[in-house]
Amino acid sequence: MSVKSLVINPGSTSTKIGVYDDETLLFEETLRHSTEEIARFACMADQKDFRKDIILSMLREKDFDSASLNMVVGRGGLLKPIVSGTYAINDALTADLNKSERGEHASNLGGLIAKEIADSLHIPSYIVDPVVVDELIPEARLSGMPEIPRVSIFHALNQKAIAKRYAKETGRPYPELNLIVVHLGGGVSVGAHRNGRVIDVFNALDGDGAFSPERAGGVPSGALIRLCFSGKYTETELLKKVTGNGGLNAFLGTNNMQNVEKKVAEGDPEWTLVRNAFIMQVSKDIGSMACVLEGKVDQILITGGIAYNKSVTDSLREKTGWIAPITVYPGEDELLALVQGALRVLHGEEAALTYE
Repeated sequence: MSVKSLVINPGSTSTKIGVYDDETLLFEETLRHSTEEIARFACMADQKDFRKDIILSMLREKDFDSASLNMVVGRGGLLKPIVSGTYAINDALTADLNKSERGEHASNLGGLIAKEIADSLHIPSYIVDPVVVDELIPEARLSGMPEIPRVSIFHALNQKAIAKRYAKETGRPYPELNLIVVHLGGGVSVGAHRNGRVIDVFNALDGDGAFSPERAGGVPSGALIRLCFSGKYTETELLKKVTGNGGLNAFLGTNNMQNVEKKVAEGDPEWTLVRNAFIMQVSKDIGSMACVLEGKVDQILITGGIAYNKSVTDSLREKTGWIAPITVYPGEDELLALVQGALRVLHGEEAALTYE
């Protein structure tokens, strides 16, 4: 019997949903939320009912019978560090999403909304590979300051999905492969996948690795400390300079790599310099993860929205192709990755994990 799923992926000003029959997409919608609508809510969790009602209204408009659903899958949020997998949404998980102790993020709403809709229909609800998936080896956790350990926050959902897709396509089990997976989007994360675990990864959120279209990446710490005490910026403003207004946004006033490539093609020297610096920093991250894997790299996988840009992927191939062969998977089909994770549980390929 086929499995019908509702998949929910909330963003800061939109909620993307998909309805699937097994892995076949029946329909997909991106529900937009105006700044004025979002501003009414004091915190992220307060948006739950607002967004849930919009989702249910849209399903009615599509004349879709919610009672035909077999499960609901939500995007995982900023939970405590957990191992990779599919988690049945329980009270402990929703309590942590509601408290948002590890940060306010729209993805926190995915599990909350999924559970409420699923509970009303008496069907299971799941999250899959949230950004806090943590499989780091002990050596990867140490920074140069004991008070500030390195943490695992990255594009776990897409990285894991792409790694498993490559394994399936090549007929090799994911747990037997050594891969470097490079996610290129608004944020950049580069992970070392050894035998099915991401043993080291650059923090994609707030200050590690290459700069990206929206994030500053690793910056000189002494200069950053002096900037913090300069009196020029508030804490909120500085955090925004690191995540949101950093990287390409800071240098060029855009987070769109297509705009950057257009200016590079026109011969603009400033835009070319910043673009080449971005390529070099991502390449250095790939090289670092090759060292983590002791040079034993089966394949480098490049994914994310920027992977559609052949000029960027060709440049990365020139700089890092000597490490291992490169395969490019443009985009990030997060809805499909979410439903695939939950289907692995329903089909008995994996066991559902318990959040505690």
